[in-house]
Amino acid sequence: LTILNDRPINAETPPHLLNDSVTPTNRHFVRNNGIMPNLTSNEVNNWTLKIEGNVHKEKLYTIKDLKENFEVISKVLQLECGGNGRAFFSPPAPGNQWTYGAISCSEWTGVRLLDVLKASGIKDTSIYTGHYGADIHLSGNENKDAISRGVPIKKALDVNNIIAFSMNGKNIPKIHGAPLRLICPGWPGSTSQKWLTKIKVL
Repeated sequence: LTILNDRPINAETPPHLLNDSVTPTNRHFVRNNGIMPNLTSNEVNNWTLKIEGNVHKEKLYTIKDLKENFEVISKVLQLECGGNGRAFFSPPAPGNQWTYGAISCSEWTGVRLLDVLKASGIKDTSIYTGHYGADIHLSGNENKDAISRGVPIKKALDVNNIIAFSMNGKNIPKIHGAPLRLICPGWPGSTSQKWLTKIKVL
């Protein structure tokens, strides 16, 4: 990979290494907005995902709960940074100067976001989701979100969105959001929250 930045870590894949129908994990581009969390094995083993907000029943799931309570599926899905191609903008745009390599296509295994949200009973007045992770704001302030993105409810209920715990048949590497991340194909990669800890229905 070609390193674009080290705080936070961002790296793109040289285009000639993207010919595989499924991108090998070591060739998957890296996009971070905050500092990777320094997780202990205990934190990883006891990871939880909270579903809260405009729902009838707030929920807290371990990864084991997700595997036991919902259908586990695998899908080969593309992820792309919304800034892919930024290096070619005229006039220039600020930010990481991605060329063609901020895109990858891996096999993700997990449970449908749709199923998990429905289990909480989404209220009819819901319009959007907020996604939160354990990464740390670049300032080091742990009270600030490194990044929070979301999607309209209609997109959140798309059957292709996955709360993933596996990448290409193995546990997700830390740099790609282990132990749990969201995959929202077809939308900017920033909606596919890494180190996922909470989804808030708004």
